[in-house]
Amino acid sequence: MMELQNPWWLGESDRDWEAFEKLTYRIWPNWIENLSLRPFSLNFVIGPRRVGKTLGIKLLIRKLLENEKNPYTIFYFSCDVLESYRDLLEVLNDYLKSKKKRKIKRAFIFLDEVTLVESWWRALKFLIDRGELRNDVVTVTGSISLTIGRHFETFGGRRGNGRTIRVTPLSFREYYGLFYKEFFPLKAEEVFEDYLETGGYLAYLNGDLKVDEIVGFLKADLKALDRSTDLARDIMGAILDKAPSPVSFNSIAKAVGISPHTARDYVELFEAFHILLQVLYLGGDGKVYPRKERKIILRDPLIAKAIGMWTRRTLSIDVLYEWLVQEHLYRKFDEIFYYRNSYEVDAIANGIKVEVKSGERRGGYPKDVRVLSGRDVPDFLYNILSYKDSWD
Repeated sequence: MMELQNPWWLGESDRDWEAFEKLTYRIWPNWIENLSLRPFSLNFVIGPRRVGKTLGIKLLIRKLLENEKNPYTIFYFSCDVLESYRDLLEVLNDYLKSKKKRKIKRAFIFLDEVTLVESWWRALKFLIDRGELRNDVVTVTGSISLTIGRHFETFGGRRGNGRTIRVTPLSFREYYGLFYKEFFPLKAEEVFEDYLETGGYLAYLNGDLKVDEIVGFLKADLKALDRSTDLARDIMGAILDKAPSPVSFNSIAKAVGISPHTARDYVELFEAFHILLQVLYLGGDGKVYPRKERKIILRDPLIAKAIGMWTRRTLSIDVLYEWLVQEHLYRKFDEIFYYRNSYEVDAIANGIKVEVKSGERRGGYPKDVRVLSGRDVPDFLYNILSYKDSWD
């Protein structure tokens, strides 16, 4: 099985490399440049399914092979075929034996989609503590946030030079760059209309991903974690019914007929899946109030389309405008809040305050609040919030 997943060992090309060259729309994933390649490193790469994590890893492997004399120094394994940490440990031990036999001192180990493997972290922690990986660079990818079950914290002091990379669908700036090198306002409006339909998923733009597949992935992940897909759909439907207004876990629970604790559990799980984001209330005193109602946004237009189809809801264009501004601000500053009193501010980040109106601008806001009409949004997303990955 290892040879099948590492064709470069046999001097053969990887099918993902070949597929990349044939894509109509493609972009070099800059996030791979932020991975630490200095031993010892334990890198975490997280992001939703089909966002390009695997392709990015494969392109990095191709780049690494240009300078590696021995192809066996690079090991890739897709972990979605494994059941438990014991299976993962067996796979890693088999490679480490092969590495030792070939007198390889330093290796690049890539474990793809590992987070759904039961207790996956136990295998890695065991090998790290035994010093088996001390000269290697290990990169783990997952579609579920590594903070679930506090697994992330178990690696405290065990990551060496490792970094955490968050991979997201294309920002509007990146998406626009697929079509034009320079910014033209009229073209930006046209491209933005397409962006609202396709989202930032290159796989969808290239015809390799369908909307219902996004729902299928979500349902599969929910089942793997022993969660009810029907309950998840009802909770998400209740969230969309309230959007873009702030909601509480109590109001979601009441709408669905469950406990607030269960509502919170599913919302946090959706957040760990990188499907949604919670926007907390920032008071006029500058304090964050986590117990107040929060806004809940879907993080990409294609995700919104998929969830809308799943829950049989239709989202208005003004909701998508607001969500995109909030999401892009969050990507830029790694924080996002809202304010609501005699007036409302949809997005506050790093001192920037933005209110989004789908129609024309309206007055009545303080001078430090930027009010965007729908036509202002493409320019705002492109020129002010150029995409930047965040990492630890």
